[in-house]
Amino acid sequence: MPSFDIVSEIDKVELKNAVDNTEREIGNRFDFRGVLAEVSLKELTVTLKSESDFQVKQLLEVLRSQCTKRGITLAGAEIDDESTHSGKTFSLDVEFKQGIDQPLAKQMIKLLKESKIKVQASIQGDKVRVTGKKRDDLQEAIALLKNSDIELPLQFENFRD
Repeated sequence: MPSFDIVSEIDKVELKNAVDNTEREIGNRFDFRGVLAEVSLKELTVTLKSESDFQVKQLLEVLRSQCTKRGITLAGAEIDDESTHSGKTFSLDVEFKQGIDQPLAKQMIKLLKESKIKVQASIQGDKVRVTGKKRDDLQEAIALLKNSDIELPLQFENFRD
């Protein structure tokens, strides 16, 4: 029986490259000369630090553009609403989520069931496995999920006939 897995993963190497490119661009920008501005990556959390709230927002825009160039979407990232003020610096954390949590997996399964596509979906830890009798049904399910309003970046892997 044909099947595939739906996962949500961030490529850590590309994220590190995006952070490095952001640091490089900040070093070249005129508005950041002589100003404390740093971007650091720890696990899947990027911390932006600068001397003013406006500069932190500018750092976020530079990071966003570098991530887009690297094929990383910030749609599933958790960005703090307000930057944190501590002493002379403002900081902002951008946490990238990995894996599909239970409520979102249930929402995806519900979406597949309501569409009347002849597939079965099951939750397998932090991914969702979709099986069906025909390959065309699975491709239709992939198209449905790509066009849905799910806020996480989804990848479809292990497509088997």
